[in-house]
Amino acid sequence: MATSEQLAESARFSVENIGGIDRTEVDIPPGVTVLTGKNATNRTSFLRAIMCAMGSERVSLKGDADEGGVELSLDGETYERRLSRAGEGITYEGDAYLEDPEVADLFAFLLETNDARQAAAREEELRDVIMRPVDIDAIRAEIRRLESEKGEINDELARIESRKRDLPELERKRTSVQERIEEKREELSELEERIDDSSRNVEEGRKEQAELESRLQELRETRSELESIRRKIERQEESISSLKRERTELEEDLADLPEAPMGDHRDLESDIDRLRTQRQELNTEINELRSLIQYNEERLEAEDYELLQGDDADGDVTDQLVGDDAETVVCWTCGSSVDREQIESTIERLKSLRSEKVEDLNDVKTRLEERKQEQREAERKQQRRTEVEEKLDEIDAELDRRNDRVEALKSNRESLTDDVEALEAEVDSLESADFDEILSLHKEANQLEFEIDSLETDLEEVESEIEEVESEIERAKQLRETRSELVDQLTDQRTKIDQIEAEAVDAFNGHMESILDLLGYENIERIWIERIETPAADDAQTRFELHIVRTTDNGAAYEDTIDHLSESEREVTGLIFALAGYLVHDLHETVPFMLLDSLEAIDSNRIAALVEYFADYADFLVVALLPEDAQALDDDFTRVRSI
Repeated sequence: MATSEQLAESARFSVENIGGIDRTEVDIPPGVTVLTGKNATNRTSFLRAIMCAMGSERVSLKGDADEGGVELSLDGETYERRLSRAGEGITYEGDAYLEDPEVADLFAFLLETNDARQAAAREEELRDVIMRPVDIDAIRAEIRRLESEKGEINDELARIESRKRDLPELERKRTSVQERIEEKREELSELEERIDDSSRNVEEGRKEQAELESRLQELRETRSELESIRRKIERQEESISSLKRERTELEEDLADLPEAPMGDHRDLESDIDRLRTQRQELNTEINELRSLIQYNEERLEAEDYELLQGDDADGDVTDQLVGDDAETVVCWTCGSSVDREQIESTIERLKSLRSEKVEDLNDVKTRLEERKQEQREAERKQQRRTEVEEKLDEIDAELDRRNDRVEALKSNRESLTDDVEALEAEVDSLESADFDEILSLHKEANQLEFEIDSLETDLEEVESEIEEVESEIERAKQLRETRSELVDQLTDQRTKIDQIEAEAVDAFNGHMESILDLLGYENIERIWIERIETPAADDAQTRFELHIVRTTDNGAAYEDTIDHLSESEREVTGLIFALAGYLVHDLHETVPFMLLDSLEAIDSNRIAALVEYFADYADFLVVALLPEDAQALDDDFTRVRSI
């Protein structure tokens, strides 16, 4: 068990069966903590335990254990994760500090097998590493949403434009109706004068005349009501026809949409989960192979044949090697002597296997993206199908309602028709020789008043339609402004990925320059990333190319490539790239721990400068160092010498 010199506000870790650790408790105070000791002292295992508490799954159980876990007490909160073996994999339960540890895994937990370090050191594709934290799917979904909204506005503007073309005809119709109303009113005025003249000449039968006028008034009102019913029936029938046309169009759309039973969706989800699991397994296998190859190469180069039991050694590591001389070595797995060439051949086979795994990984990524795209398309079609089916149900319900309304109106129309016929018969019975002329005049006046009422109703409808069109024309201005804003947003979204890439590259280059200046390598002038667009069949793709500018003894600068660097220079390059990522993503604001391991490629003074620099960022900076490298660090830093 190890304790720090400072316990106030410490982060306390309780670790069980992680890596090479059986059980331990360690307190880590804020600031810099140096895990110092020789190899095989569980330093890296403890760093992975910290990662596990943060939420990472890049951690392994002890070789002889089926269960393990980490508990972290920090700022009054407790976070616990339990690990269990499940076949060849590991399951994780419990609450971690981070909801999504992906960015931290890339740029805060800088162990030897860190993806960002390895990508830069091994000349792998940097774009995947840099852009991995960016949710490209969310950007594409937003583009689809904006395009859909823009399409709806375009449809609405087209409809308004069509109605706008009807406006001159509506205005002509309004003028015509107004003129006809004026003509009818003039006719009615003349007729009323004639009625008045005729009434003065009739001295008798005023009672009959009053009754006749009453019946004529009732007849006019009943005819007006009957005409109103007829108009309502026409409007309902027009709406029914429109609804039927819409239903036909929707039924055609529905016929074009394949049925998507839930089983298909489950198959897609199952395939996606399976491919994600394959991707994770392949990533793990590739990282393990990379570490294994690198370790064996270093052992052969150093010809260090002492039997080691590293704290991260897994019971199933293929070839942990020791040897006697340049020709033969002793396998520390079985203890037998083998030719050095045989070991080198094994390493080459491991490299070949890793290349095959990388190809398999790329294939899995491609298939995963294809299945995710199929899933998105299936979900879109299923959503559209649901919307169409719901709309069809609404239309059917509306058709039923309107048909019922038409039936009721027709029944009312029949009743009013009967009333009109009865009133007309009653009026006819009141006719007499004395009242033939005035009766005829009243009938004519009654008809004119009915026609004027009808024309005024037409005028109200035309004016209402004109006002509606003019209102929509006014609304079209706002719609065009909204569409313009959508176009701007679409442009921003479509260029967002390019902008993010360009900004990320600039940020990485700036921070790498600062870190390189801090380390002060005389023969490495600059490390920078170039964003290169390459034409593709459907879209512009980009790749990120790493450049190294070196200087000769006489100060001349020239550009070199990563494959020309020494192994230690590669390691330094990878570390600089990963450290820049930590600063680019401001991880000190969200991740309390920064972890550094495998810094042997850097001399102790530069390690000390690097630790001092990043101590100002991370709340907890935990660095694993050999004793000789730890000597150069500030004595005030906390030391943990055993775990």
